[in-house]
Amino acid sequence: MKITIGENIRRLRRDRDITQEQLAEAMNVSTAAVSKWERCESLPDITLLFPLAHYFEVSIDELMGYDAERINAQIEEILGAFSKQHLSGTSAGEEEAKRIITEAFSKYPNDCRVMSRYMWFIAGDMADNDPEVLLSHKEEFLGICEKILSGCSDEGIRLGAWNMRAKILHAEGNTDEALEIYRSKFASWYQTCEQKSEQLFAKNTDEYYFWVRRNMYELFSFAADKLGRAVFFDKSLTNAEKTEKALLYGELMLEAYEKTDDGAFLVIAQSFLRRIENDLCYRGGTAKDIASVMELNLRALALLDKCRKDGGAIYDAVYAGNPFWNGVKGNLAGRFISSRKSAKEGRLAELLKDADYLGTLEKV
Repeated sequence: MKITIGENIRRLRRDRDITQEQLAEAMNVSTAAVSKWERCESLPDITLLFPLAHYFEVSIDELMGYDAERINAQIEEILGAFSKQHLSGTSAGEEEAKRIITEAFSKYPNDCRVMSRYMWFIAGDMADNDPEVLLSHKEEFLGICEKILSGCSDEGIRLGAWNMRAKILHAEGNTDEALEIYRSKFASWYQTCEQKSEQLFAKNTDEYYFWVRRNMYELFSFAADKLGRAVFFDKSLTNAEKTEKALLYGELMLEAYEKTDDGAFLVIAQSFLRRIENDLCYRGGTAKDIASVMELNLRALALLDKCRKDGGAIYDAVYAGNPFWNGVKGNLAGRFISSRKSAKEGRLAELLKDADYLGTLEKV
């Protein structure tokens, strides 16, 4: 069903809490004229289309006949293309991602999904944000946050807006206020959706057992990533010592799996080793160190490929929601190797010139 321009004007005006009198004054027409537009008794003069679109911050197409289903499909397609480029790992992909999301923000400036993706892209994603970037875009970001919090019903996007507010407060030196936002707006460990999903089921049911294991795997993966960060960012260790420690931990985890046949130890090993490998790769590790950790990581992935007797709980918890593994139902190690061999630029491409690194990819 196509919505008329009059219905659109009424919707846009009400969404922004603007009176007919205010709109009439802005367009230099009578209040009666605006009323007739909204009742579909007359149409705005063609010369007013651009001023109206600019006033409401929408495209001419959206103003003329807002087809919610069609527009939504367009936005989803645009965001899909943006994510593909953003996750490509190449500078060309990053430039294309920037072009896509900037154009989307210009065309759909009031769509919460677009606003959020644009804001976090410009901010450098959700971790390791540069305070100077946050502060240089402070007014723009806070304006986006205000729009999201006043008009968006998607709780995930709303929490992202609160997160940005906290990050800006921290960048300004108001860390206590930032932490208070997290304490007041974000759930504790025991109030997460995973914990509540688990509690839906009686403890003697198969469903409960599945969710207990699923949540355990996800928490282990999360905790192992933190362990990797704790090891790597230990300033008392050299990169060589970090590598040695990572290999020791990894071997112990794989040995625990061999003795217990419990996939939890594989999840811990893979998440931990992947974190160490990534930080070595981009924070000064040698090709030899990276290759040694990667080899152990690939062993863990190969074992995970065979660890499917748990009814899919490991995959559902750790890999199904990760864009890198999206659609991979088996051969996790093969997917990882393929991604490394196809690197075209940056550190990963440089590593392919190293015999130790390339040899590891070839032999696993």
